[in-house]
Amino acid sequence: MPRSQTAGTDPWNLIWVMPAEGDCSGVQYSRPAGRGGFFIFVDDPSTISVDVLKSVFFRVLTMRAIIFANGEFADPQGARDLLRPSDLIIATDGGTRHALAAGMTPHIVIGDLDSLSPADQARVEATGTQVVRYPSRKDETDLELALLHAVREGATEIIILAALGGRLDQTIANVLLLSLPELSGLDVRIVEGVQTTFLIQGGRGELLVEGQPGDTVSLIPLGGDAVGVTAEGLEWPLREDTMHFGPARGVSNVLTAQIARVRVRRGLLLCVVTHASKQVCK
Repeated sequence: MPRSQTAGTDPWNLIWVMPAEGDCSGVQYSRPAGRGGFFIFVDDPSTISVDVLKSVFFRVLTMRAIIFANGEFADPQGARDLLRPSDLIIATDGGTRHALAAGMTPHIVIGDLDSLSPADQARVEATGTQVVRYPSRKDETDLELALLHAVREGATEIIILAALGGRLDQTIANVLLLSLPELSGLDVRIVEGVQTTFLIQGGRGELLVEGQPGDTVSLIPLGGDAVGVTAEGLEWPLREDTMHFGPARGVSNVLTAQIARVRVRRGLLLCVVTHASKQVCK
């Protein structure tokens, strides 16, 4: 049933709470692939604290998509560590092999399928994966199609894996996709090993940059000057500064606390956090 026609009546758009089997801190949750609803399994509702339920409902109501692109992928275990039970897993064409290498079966494979092997396609189709095929002559890259599909599915948070490395033009294009208008207001990040990349948009209030003291934080203007940049919690703080497009002034700042606070009055900053040690934050 089309989502637009069933939002008020489709039972999959409800949250179902029922007794759980097994033990996972008393609460487990899952989301059927491609649907808007969630199941929450509870061992004993009388023993679950309000804070635990708030945490679970927050994750339920903020749907997350994990997208496997077709770039370099050197850390399958890191991808496994990131995974939540409720994540929507999307693979872009050849990114399917990365998902499978991480032990994940995509809910959706999308693209022109020019780099998806017949064996991998047969393997995922046998498990019920939805394969969305586009013609090879198209304006969008496969990753762009995957991002737009995640937005249509209702994702409010998107993590992109295997987006970097290989061809320089594709790497640059993948980073610039973070500025798609359709992603405005969503939490979208590229994760590559110990590095995380995301955008800070002007006029949208304060953004928290999380890590550990000693982590490297680079703030790079995109598309023009970033005006009214304020950054606290960094070795070289900024206060209503203008960061000009082109110069590398914002590269290699350093966290002095676990959280830095950054806001931009006008413009766009690319934020790249390089953690001193590998961290997993689900």
